[in-house]
Amino acid sequence: MSPATDPAQALPGLAESHWTATAPGTAHPPLTSDLEVDVAVIGGGIAGLSVAWELTEAGRSVAVLEADRIAAGVSGHTTAKVTALHTLVYGKLRRTRGSEDARLYARSQQEAVERVAEITAALGVDCELERLPSCTYVTDPQSREAVRDEAEAAREAGLAAAYVEETGLPFPVAGAVRVENQAQFHPRKYLLALAEDITARGGRIHERTRITGLTEGTPCRVTSEGGAVVTAGDVVVATHYPVFDRALLFTRLSPRRELVVAATLPAALDPGGMYITEEENKRSVRTAPYAEGQRLLLVTGESFTPGTGGVAERFARLADWTREHFPEAEIVRHWAAQDNDSTDTVPLVGPFHPGARHTYVATGFGGWGMSGGVMAGRLLADLITDRTPSPSWAGLYDPRRLWSAVREAPAFLKHQAEVGRHFLGDRLRPSHVDSVADIAPGTGALVRVKGRRCAVHRQDDGTLRVLSARCTHLGCLVAFNAAERTWECPCHGSRFDTDGSLLQGPATSPLEEYAIEDDIAHDVEEG
Repeated sequence: MSPATDPAQALPGLAESHWTATAPGTAHPPLTSDLEVDVAVIGGGIAGLSVAWELTEAGRSVAVLEADRIAAGVSGHTTAKVTALHTLVYGKLRRTRGSEDARLYARSQQEAVERVAEITAALGVDCELERLPSCTYVTDPQSREAVRDEAEAAREAGLAAAYVEETGLPFPVAGAVRVENQAQFHPRKYLLALAEDITARGGRIHERTRITGLTEGTPCRVTSEGGAVVTAGDVVVATHYPVFDRALLFTRLSPRRELVVAATLPAALDPGGMYITEEENKRSVRTAPYAEGQRLLLVTGESFTPGTGGVAERFARLADWTREHFPEAEIVRHWAAQDNDSTDTVPLVGPFHPGARHTYVATGFGGWGMSGGVMAGRLLADLITDRTPSPSWAGLYDPRRLWSAVREAPAFLKHQAEVGRHFLGDRLRPSHVDSVADIAPGTGALVRVKGRRCAVHRQDDGTLRVLSARCTHLGCLVAFNAAERTWECPCHGSRFDTDGSLLQGPATSPLEEYAIEDDIAHDVEEG
């Protein structure tokens, strides 16, 4: 049976993020008229709201412009670890960039951890902040030296890191790096508190306001999908994946999607920390407060490129791993998160491109957007307000860092080869399915119609939605994610609903829908 006709597998628990399900909704008004502010921030996730909060505290007038709802996109689907220990990053940085850059990375990330604690206390917000150890572990004895070396590199970088062979996990490990006094929290409760304080200080937040145009200058202008214009002295693009390509940052970013299952666990079995391993296609474990006598176990993993399929099977593997290692756990929810990896490991935070004077970007957090987003907020606010001295790590994160081109060349070329494989290879296949008859209710596939590829989804009641299969970003062909019922671009990670509406950039416009009434419908029905 082909993937297009295979019934969707039952997925564990409710399909919703715990963070969005357990925090209030928002209803900030869309932007309907022109506006003038000191700084326009495009994107209402942790990076955008962090920089907006830092700027309003510094006395700047700010407008946050969010395409959907604030704190509901990537930041609303994270596992919300706020830590400076990012798997095996310090050993890699020491090898590729030297000990000084590793120290700057550690200092900037640890200061972000402390900044979250400071802001939480200052705003008096109950965001379930807990200070706990963070561990990177391995179970394969042959990998023991890698974590031993990472512990040494992290210590040299200034973190209170130790190599251990015992953890709070309910299964043995071969070795682990442990860093004390890291943090975890409820990201949406934290971000909604930031948003409330931003508006209390006179800042503006506009939801359902998709930005489609940016004109750089003095001042800058950003234009919404509805035609309203925001005039601003400075602009920050904090949309996770930059929605404007003038800096060609898409060539230095690789999208990655990861799955999450959440399960109730008796509080007595709480492993008491945050754990991650790159083994088994990544496994990340932490818990969160839940009902009396219980914790909520969050297990993340099964990394994959959006649009590459097999998502239901990946969810099943993650659920099976959770049940095997935590037999008392009862899965109650599942969801997915998306991240972007920079080709040279370090996020891209700073001036948007070499000629930029008043535009800035924050992207490429590589799965560590909680500490990275807070770090970016402080760094960009300092750059925009000309605070002196600038953070010593500004150069480390500068997107204009051409000196890293040689170091990042292998990863850069690998990423471009993968994009090229999808851009050309997907077109060389005669069809993903031969006929619409192969598409079962609730699933979708690409079908060639009148010489062009169409993305066809059959709804549960049997009716069809027929869309252009070309991603509106750079024209790669989308693929159907049956588990989440979305169309996804494997080149740069844009995601679309089954009606073609845009869910996630870098695309800024929906997939074109073909009218069922015209002759295309007949061709689709005939295959």
